[in-house]
Amino acid sequence: MKYHHSRTFTNTTLEKLRPRVEEALKTEGFGVLTEIDIQATMKNKLDKDYLPHVILGACNPVYADKILSIEPNVSTLLPCNVCIRELENGDYEVSAMNPMVAMQAVKNPSIETEAKDVDQKLQNIIKNISTK
Repeated sequence: MKYHHSRTFTNTTLEKLRPRVEEALKTEGFGVLTEIDIQATMKNKLDKDYLPHVILGACNPVYADKILSIEPNVSTLLPCNVCIRELENGDYEVSAMNPMVAMQAVKNPSIETEAKDVDQKLQNIIKNISTK
């Protein structure tokens, strides 16, 4: 099982793609709680150049509540990361974690249904990002 879902976009920029990703997240009930700018962080901390690369910490509060109510320590695996990064050829990739893989480590069958639902939502997000 792959640990992420992804899709590649051409003829775009981070500035144009990000709002489309956020809109797709919103459609599935997710909001962005955190942001990590990999490019800026690596330049600042290591003086190393990276292409644009942003990690959005996305959360669907309904599912987070359900899963945390069953397994409180699963918070170590939250939020769901959705990444936007420029590839070497100038295209952009949007990828999202596969919560089914992450939840395998928890070994609690009570959260499997919610993890499957969140996985489907994240796949929908990747699939439904507007191309314009």
